[in-house]
Amino acid sequence: MTADQLRFSGQRFSVEYHLQGSAADARRHADLLCIDQTVEAADHVIPAGPIRSELLGRVERFEGLGDGVHAALLTFPIELLDGTMSRLLHMSFGMASLQGGVRLSNLILPDVALSRMAGPRLGTAGLRAQLEVPVRPLVCAVLKPLGLNPDALAELAYEFALGGVDLIKDDQSLGDHPFCPFNERVSRCAEAIAAASKETGRTCLYAPHVFGPWPKLFERATLAKQAEAGAILICPGLTGYDAVAALSGLTALSLPLLLHPDFLGSHYVGRDSGIAPAVLFGLLPRLAGADISIYPAYGLDYPVTQADCRGIAQACRTELGTLSPTFPTAAGRMNASRIEEMMALYGSDVVFILGSEIRRDPTQIRDACRTFLHVIERTSQMNLHI
Repeated sequence: MTADQLRFSGQRFSVEYHLQGSAADARRHADLLCIDQTVEAADHVIPAGPIRSELLGRVERFEGLGDGVHAALLTFPIELLDGTMSRLLHMSFGMASLQGGVRLSNLILPDVALSRMAGPRLGTAGLRAQLEVPVRPLVCAVLKPLGLNPDALAELAYEFALGGVDLIKDDQSLGDHPFCPFNERVSRCAEAIAAASKETGRTCLYAPHVFGPWPKLFERATLAKQAEAGAILICPGLTGYDAVAALSGLTALSLPLLLHPDFLGSHYVGRDSGIAPAVLFGLLPRLAGADISIYPAYGLDYPVTQADCRGIAQACRTELGTLSPTFPTAAGRMNASRIEEMMALYGSDVVFILGSEIRRDPTQIRDACRTFLHVIERTSQMNLHI
Protein backbone atom coordinates (compact mmCIF):
# COMPACT_ATOMS: atom_id res chain seq x y z
CA MET A 1 0.00 0.00 0.00
CA THR A 2 1.41 3.37 -0.96
CA ALA A 3 1.22 6.46 1.21
CA ASP A 4 -1.66 7.95 -0.80
CA GLN A 5 -3.69 4.74 -0.28
CA LEU A 6 -3.67 4.99 3.53
CA ARG A 7 -7.12 5.19 5.07
CA PHE A 8 -7.95 6.61 8.48
CA SER A 9 -11.27 6.53 10.34
CA GLY A 10 -10.88 10.02 11.74
CA GLN A 11 -11.07 8.73 15.34
CA ARG A 12 -8.14 9.78 17.48
CA PHE A 13 -6.86 9.19 21.00
CA SER A 14 -5.45 11.94 23.20
CA VAL A 15 -2.23 12.24 25.18
CA GLU A 16 -1.51 15.13 27.49
CA TYR A 17 2.07 16.13 28.22
CA HIS A 18 3.47 18.63 30.69
CA LEU A 19 6.43 20.42 29.11
CA GLN A 20 9.10 22.44 30.88
CA GLY A 21 10.49 25.76 29.63
CA SER A 22 9.31 29.01 28.10
CA ALA A 23 6.05 29.11 26.15
CA ALA A 24 7.95 29.25 22.86
CA ASP A 25 10.25 26.35 23.76
CA ALA A 26 7.39 24.24 25.09
CA ARG A 27 5.32 24.86 21.96
CA ARG A 28 8.23 23.85 19.74
CA HIS A 29 8.62 20.73 21.87
CA ALA A 30 4.92 19.90 21.46
CA ASP A 31 5.17 20.29 17.68
CA LEU A 32 8.22 18.03 17.66
CA LEU A 33 6.39 15.36 19.67
CA CYS A 34 3.76 15.21 16.92
CA ILE A 35 6.51 13.86 14.67
CA ASP A 36 8.70 12.00 17.15
CA GLN A 37 5.79 10.01 18.58
CA THR A 38 4.72 8.87 15.09
CA VAL A 39 7.05 8.78 12.09
CA GLU A 40 10.16 10.07 13.94
CA ALA A 41 11.66 11.51 10.79
CA ALA A 42 12.97 14.86 9.63
CA ASP A 43 10.21 17.11 8.37
CA HIS A 44 11.59 17.24 4.84
CA VAL A 45 11.14 13.48 4.31
CA ILE A 46 7.48 13.39 5.42
CA PRO A 47 5.39 13.23 2.23
CA ALA A 48 2.28 15.25 1.59
CA GLY A 49 -1.01 13.40 1.79
CA PRO A 50 -2.45 11.21 4.58
CA ILE A 51 0.86 10.65 6.36
CA ARG A 52 1.28 14.37 6.94
CA SER A 53 -2.40 15.30 7.24
CA GLU A 54 -3.73 12.32 9.25
CA LEU A 55 -0.99 10.14 10.73
CA LEU A 56 1.09 12.81 12.46
CA GLY A 57 0.11 14.00 15.91
CA ARG A 58 -1.81 17.22 16.28
CA VAL A 59 -1.58 19.81 19.04
CA GLU A 60 -5.21 20.31 19.97
CA ARG A 61 -4.64 22.41 23.09
CA PHE A 62 -1.69 24.30 24.54
CA GLU A 63 -1.77 26.28 27.78
CA GLY A 64 0.47 27.53 30.54
CA LEU A 65 0.24 26.00 34.01
CA GLY A 66 2.61 28.41 35.73
CA ASP A 67 6.21 28.05 36.97
CA GLY A 68 7.51 27.35 33.49
CA VAL A 69 5.24 24.36 32.88
CA HIS A 70 2.89 24.08 29.90
CA ALA A 71 0.24 21.47 29.10
CA ALA A 72 -0.03 20.22 25.54
CA LEU A 73 -2.87 17.94 24.45
CA LEU A 74 -1.90 15.92 21.38
CA THR A 75 -4.11 13.55 19.39
CA PHE A 76 -3.11 10.59 17.24
CA PRO A 77 -5.13 8.29 14.94
CA ILE A 78 -6.46 5.14 16.62
CA GLU A 79 -5.08 3.11 13.71
CA LEU A 80 -1.70 3.43 15.42
CA LEU A 81 -2.97 1.25 18.31
CA ASP A 82 -3.43 -2.52 18.10
CA GLY A 83 -4.80 -3.44 21.52
CA THR A 84 -1.41 -4.28 23.04
CA MET A 85 0.15 -2.43 25.95
CA SER A 86 3.52 -2.19 24.19
CA ARG A 87 2.02 -0.32 21.24
CA LEU A 88 0.07 1.98 23.57
CA LEU A 89 3.18 2.76 25.61
CA HIS A 90 5.21 3.36 22.47
CA MET A 91 2.63 5.69 20.97
CA SER A 92 2.03 7.67 24.15
CA PHE A 93 5.54 7.97 25.54
CA GLY A 94 8.06 5.98 23.50
CA MET A 95 10.42 8.60 22.09
CA ALA A 96 9.18 11.27 24.51
CA SER A 97 10.58 9.20 27.38
CA LEU A 98 14.09 9.77 26.05
CA GLN A 99 13.76 13.53 26.31
CA GLY A 100 14.08 15.74 29.37
CA GLY A 101 11.34 18.05 30.54
CA VAL A 102 8.44 15.90 29.28
CA ARG A 103 5.89 14.27 31.58
CA LEU A 104 3.02 12.05 30.44
CA SER A 105 0.16 13.47 32.50
CA ASN A 106 -2.95 11.88 30.98
CA LEU A 107 -4.10 9.40 28.37
CA ILE A 108 -7.64 9.38 26.94
CA LEU A 109 -8.79 6.50 24.75
CA PRO A 110 -12.09 6.33 22.84
CA ASP A 111 -14.34 3.35 23.47
CA VAL A 112 -13.26 1.62 20.26
CA ALA A 113 -9.67 1.55 21.56
CA LEU A 114 -10.67 0.64 25.13
CA SER A 115 -12.61 -2.35 23.85
CA ARG A 116 -9.37 -3.91 22.61
CA MET A 117 -7.51 -3.62 25.90
CA ALA A 118 -7.30 -6.52 28.34
CA GLY A 119 -8.80 -4.81 31.38
CA PRO A 120 -9.40 -6.47 34.77
CA ARG A 121 -10.82 -9.98 34.63
CA LEU A 122 -12.72 -9.56 37.92
CA GLY A 123 -12.39 -5.93 38.94
CA THR A 124 -13.65 -4.62 42.26
CA ALA A 125 -17.13 -6.17 42.09
CA GLY A 126 -15.89 -9.56 40.91
CA LEU A 127 -13.17 -9.78 43.54
CA ARG A 128 -15.60 -8.75 46.29
CA ALA A 129 -18.01 -11.47 45.15
CA GLN A 130 -15.28 -14.11 45.17
CA LEU A 131 -14.16 -13.12 48.65
CA GLU A 132 -17.73 -12.57 49.89
CA VAL A 133 -16.81 -9.13 51.24
CA PRO A 134 -19.49 -6.80 49.88
CA VAL A 135 -18.73 -3.50 51.59
CA ARG A 136 -15.62 -2.99 53.73
CA PRO A 137 -12.07 -2.45 52.44
CA LEU A 138 -10.07 -5.59 51.68
CA VAL A 139 -6.96 -6.54 53.63
CA CYS A 140 -3.87 -8.16 52.11
CA ALA A 141 -0.91 -9.39 54.19
CA VAL A 142 2.64 -9.76 52.82
CA LEU A 143 4.97 -12.74 53.18
CA LYS A 144 8.44 -11.43 54.03
CA PRO A 145 11.37 -11.13 54.56
CA LEU A 146 13.47 -12.71 51.85
CA GLY A 147 15.58 -15.45 53.40
CA LEU A 148 12.84 -17.43 55.12
CA ASN A 149 12.41 -21.01 53.91
CA PRO A 150 9.09 -22.39 52.60
CA ASP A 151 8.11 -23.86 55.97
CA ALA A 152 8.60 -20.53 57.76
CA LEU A 153 6.65 -18.63 55.10
CA ALA A 154 3.87 -21.21 55.20
CA GLU A 155 3.61 -20.82 58.97
CA LEU A 156 3.43 -17.05 58.58
CA ALA A 157 0.75 -17.44 55.90
CA TYR A 158 -1.21 -19.71 58.23
CA GLU A 159 -1.16 -17.08 60.99
CA PHE A 160 -2.24 -14.33 58.60
CA ALA A 161 -5.12 -16.45 57.31
CA LEU A 162 -6.25 -17.33 60.83
CA GLY A 163 -6.26 -13.59 61.47
CA GLY A 164 -8.97 -13.25 58.83
CA VAL A 165 -7.20 -11.32 56.06
CA ASP A 166 -8.69 -11.54 52.57
CA LEU A 167 -5.50 -11.97 50.58
CA ILE A 168 -1.90 -12.95 51.25
CA LYS A 169 0.76 -12.09 48.72
CA ASP A 170 4.41 -12.92 48.26
CA ASP A 171 6.82 -10.07 48.74
CA GLN A 172 8.15 -9.07 45.31
CA SER A 173 11.64 -10.09 46.45
CA LEU A 174 10.63 -13.76 46.63
CA GLY A 175 11.82 -15.59 43.55
CA ASP A 176 13.19 -19.07 42.95
CA HIS A 177 16.10 -19.11 45.36
CA PRO A 178 17.94 -22.25 46.51
CA PHE A 179 16.84 -21.59 50.09
CA CYS A 180 13.22 -20.99 49.03
CA PRO A 181 12.31 -22.71 45.74
CA PHE A 182 9.26 -21.30 43.98
CA ASN A 183 7.39 -24.57 43.55
CA GLU A 184 7.85 -25.65 47.15
CA ARG A 185 6.97 -22.23 48.54
CA VAL A 186 3.75 -21.97 46.54
CA SER A 187 2.61 -25.46 47.42
CA ARG A 188 3.36 -25.08 51.15
CA CYS A 189 1.82 -21.62 51.46
CA ALA A 190 -1.30 -22.56 49.48
CA GLU A 191 -1.81 -25.63 51.67
CA ALA A 192 -1.34 -23.62 54.87
CA ILE A 193 -3.81 -20.94 53.79
CA ALA A 194 -6.36 -23.55 52.72
CA ALA A 195 -6.08 -25.23 56.12
CA ALA A 196 -6.56 -21.94 57.94
CA SER A 197 -9.52 -21.03 55.73
CA LYS A 198 -11.25 -24.26 56.76
CA GLU A 199 -10.84 -23.22 60.38
CA THR A 200 -12.10 -19.66 59.88
CA GLY A 201 -14.76 -20.44 57.28
CA ARG A 202 -13.55 -17.46 55.26
CA THR A 203 -12.04 -17.30 51.80
CA CYS A 204 -8.42 -16.17 51.67
CA LEU A 205 -6.58 -15.92 48.36
CA TYR A 206 -2.83 -16.45 48.03
CA ALA A 207 -0.92 -14.47 45.37
CA PRO A 208 2.50 -15.96 44.56
CA HIS A 209 4.97 -13.71 42.74
CA VAL A 210 5.34 -14.95 39.16
CA PHE A 211 8.27 -13.69 37.09
CA GLY A 212 10.73 -14.47 34.31
CA PRO A 213 10.49 -14.74 30.52
CA TRP A 214 7.08 -15.71 29.17
CA PRO A 215 7.45 -19.54 29.00
CA LYS A 216 8.67 -19.70 32.60
CA LEU A 217 6.25 -17.02 33.77
CA PHE A 218 3.33 -18.95 32.26
CA GLU A 219 4.61 -22.16 33.83
CA ARG A 220 4.72 -20.50 37.26
CA ALA A 221 1.27 -18.99 36.85
CA THR A 222 -0.07 -22.41 35.87
CA LEU A 223 1.52 -23.98 38.93
CA ALA A 224 -0.11 -21.30 41.11
CA LYS A 225 -3.47 -22.19 39.57
CA GLN A 226 -2.92 -25.91 40.11
CA ALA A 227 -1.91 -25.30 43.73
CA GLU A 228 -5.18 -23.39 44.20
CA ALA A 229 -3.31 -20.27 45.23
CA GLY A 230 -6.24 -18.12 44.12
CA ALA A 231 -4.39 -15.07 42.74
CA ILE A 232 -1.14 -13.89 41.17
CA LEU A 233 1.34 -11.10 41.93
CA ILE A 234 3.29 -9.71 38.99
CA CYS A 235 5.66 -6.75 38.51
CA PRO A 236 5.05 -5.15 35.07
CA GLY A 237 8.24 -3.11 35.39
CA LEU A 238 10.16 -6.41 35.30
CA THR A 239 8.03 -8.58 33.03
CA GLY A 240 6.37 -6.00 30.77
CA TYR A 241 2.75 -4.91 30.61
CA ASP A 242 1.87 -7.26 27.79
CA ALA A 243 2.73 -10.22 30.05
CA VAL A 244 0.14 -8.88 32.49
CA ALA A 245 -2.41 -8.49 29.70
CA ALA A 246 -1.70 -12.03 28.48
CA LEU A 247 -2.31 -13.48 31.96
CA SER A 248 -5.49 -11.44 32.31
CA GLY A 249 -6.80 -12.81 29.03
CA LEU A 250 -6.11 -16.50 29.75
CA THR A 251 -9.48 -18.13 30.35
CA ALA A 252 -7.76 -21.25 31.65
CA LEU A 253 -6.07 -19.17 34.36
CA SER A 254 -8.91 -16.88 35.50
CA LEU A 255 -7.05 -15.58 38.56
CA PRO A 256 -7.17 -12.03 39.94
CA LEU A 257 -3.97 -10.09 39.32
CA LEU A 258 -2.12 -7.92 41.82
CA LEU A 259 0.42 -5.54 40.25
CA HIS A 260 3.48 -4.35 42.17
CA PRO A 261 5.46 -1.20 41.15
CA ASP A 262 8.96 -2.70 41.49
CA PHE A 263 11.38 -1.05 38.97
CA LEU A 264 8.84 1.63 37.97
CA GLY A 265 10.03 4.32 40.38
CA SER A 266 12.18 6.26 37.94
CA HIS A 267 9.08 6.93 35.84
CA TYR A 268 7.49 9.18 38.46
CA VAL A 269 10.02 10.41 41.07
CA GLY A 270 11.03 13.46 39.00
CA ARG A 271 8.10 15.86 38.70
CA ASP A 272 9.38 17.42 35.47
CA SER A 273 9.56 14.18 33.48
CA GLY A 274 8.38 10.58 33.38
CA ILE A 275 4.80 9.46 33.93
CA ALA A 276 2.29 10.96 36.36
CA PRO A 277 1.30 8.60 39.20
CA ALA A 278 -2.36 8.56 38.16
CA VAL A 279 -1.33 7.11 34.79
CA LEU A 280 1.50 4.90 36.04
CA PHE A 281 -0.28 3.36 39.04
CA GLY A 282 -3.91 3.84 38.04
CA LEU A 283 -4.63 3.85 34.33
CA LEU A 284 -1.89 1.59 32.93
CA PRO A 285 -2.43 -1.27 35.42
CA ARG A 286 -6.16 -1.13 34.78
CA LEU A 287 -5.75 -1.24 31.01
CA ALA A 288 -3.32 -4.16 31.34
CA GLY A 289 -5.68 -6.19 33.51
CA ALA A 290 -4.88 -5.48 37.18
CA ASP A 291 -7.58 -6.23 39.71
CA ILE A 292 -5.43 -4.58 42.41
CA SER A 293 -2.74 -1.95 41.82
CA ILE A 294 -0.10 -1.60 44.53
CA TYR A 295 1.90 1.62 45.04
CA PRO A 296 3.23 3.56 48.06
CA ALA A 297 0.87 5.73 50.07
CA TYR A 298 1.55 9.38 50.76
CA GLY A 299 3.23 10.39 54.01
CA LEU A 300 6.12 7.93 53.66
CA ASP A 301 9.64 8.16 52.22
CA TYR A 302 8.35 8.21 48.65
CA PRO A 303 7.57 11.28 46.50
CA VAL A 304 3.83 10.49 46.44
CA THR A 305 1.38 13.14 47.60
CA GLN A 306 -2.18 12.91 48.83
CA ALA A 307 -3.28 14.48 45.53
CA ASP A 308 -1.35 11.77 43.66
CA CYS A 309 -3.19 9.05 45.59
CA ARG A 310 -6.52 10.73 44.90
CA GLY A 311 -5.67 10.85 41.19
CA ILE A 312 -4.64 7.17 41.17
CA ALA A 313 -7.93 6.18 42.78
CA GLN A 314 -9.87 8.19 40.22
CA ALA A 315 -8.00 6.51 37.36
CA CYS A 316 -8.76 3.11 38.90
CA ARG A 317 -12.48 3.88 39.13
CA THR A 318 -13.53 6.35 36.45
CA GLU A 319 -15.74 5.02 33.65
CA LEU A 320 -13.61 3.53 30.86
CA GLY A 321 -15.88 1.95 28.30
CA THR A 322 -16.74 -1.52 29.55
CA LEU A 323 -13.54 -1.99 31.61
CA SER A 324 -14.17 -2.91 35.23
CA PRO A 325 -12.69 -0.74 38.01
CA THR A 326 -9.43 -1.72 39.69
CA PHE A 327 -8.80 -1.61 43.44
CA PRO A 328 -6.37 1.12 44.56
CA THR A 329 -4.31 0.35 47.66
CA ALA A 330 -3.13 1.82 50.95
CA ALA A 331 0.39 0.40 51.21
CA GLY A 332 3.59 1.08 53.10
CA ARG A 333 3.93 0.54 56.84
CA MET A 334 0.18 0.52 57.33
CA ASN A 335 -1.21 0.20 60.85
CA ALA A 336 -4.59 0.71 62.46
CA SER A 337 -3.85 4.38 63.18
CA ARG A 338 -4.07 5.21 59.45
CA ILE A 339 -7.31 3.36 58.65
CA GLU A 340 -9.65 6.31 59.16
CA GLU A 341 -7.29 8.61 57.22
CA MET A 342 -7.03 6.22 54.28
CA MET A 343 -10.76 5.54 54.17
CA ALA A 344 -11.46 9.28 54.20
CA LEU A 345 -9.40 9.48 51.01
CA TYR A 346 -10.38 6.24 49.27
CA GLY A 347 -13.73 5.24 50.73
CA SER A 348 -14.37 1.50 51.08
CA ASP A 349 -13.10 0.37 47.67
CA VAL A 350 -9.46 0.07 48.70
CA VAL A 351 -7.09 -2.73 49.68
CA PHE A 352 -4.95 -2.26 52.78
CA ILE A 353 -1.52 -3.87 52.37
CA LEU A 354 -0.11 -5.12 55.68
CA GLY A 355 3.64 -5.60 55.82
CA SER A 356 6.07 -5.30 58.70
CA GLU A 357 3.95 -3.14 61.00
CA ILE A 358 1.44 -5.91 61.68
CA ARG A 359 4.26 -8.10 63.00
CA ARG A 360 5.55 -5.94 65.84
CA ASP A 361 4.84 -8.86 68.16
CA PRO A 362 5.65 -12.08 66.25
CA THR A 363 3.66 -14.13 68.79
CA GLN A 364 0.47 -12.13 68.22
CA ILE A 365 0.20 -11.93 64.43
CA ARG A 366 -3.28 -13.42 64.11
CA ASP A 367 -4.60 -11.18 66.89
CA ALA A 368 -3.02 -8.12 65.28
CA CYS A 369 -4.76 -8.96 62.00
CA ARG A 370 -8.08 -9.43 63.78
CA THR A 371 -7.68 -6.10 65.53
CA PHE A 372 -6.90 -4.37 62.23
CA LEU A 373 -9.98 -5.93 60.61
CA HIS A 374 -12.13 -4.97 63.57
CA VAL A 375 -11.12 -1.32 63.23
CA ILE A 376 -11.84 -1.45 59.50
CA GLU A 377 -15.28 -2.98 60.05
CA ARG A 378 -16.10 -0.47 62.77
CA THR A 379 -14.97 2.45 60.59
CA SER A 380 -16.96 1.10 57.63
CA GLN A 381 -20.10 0.86 59.75
CA MET A 382 -19.63 4.39 61.04
CA ASN A 383 -19.22 5.69 57.47
CA LEU A 384 -22.40 3.89 56.37
CA HIS A 385 -24.40 5.73 59.02
CA ILE A 386 -23.01 9.19 58.27
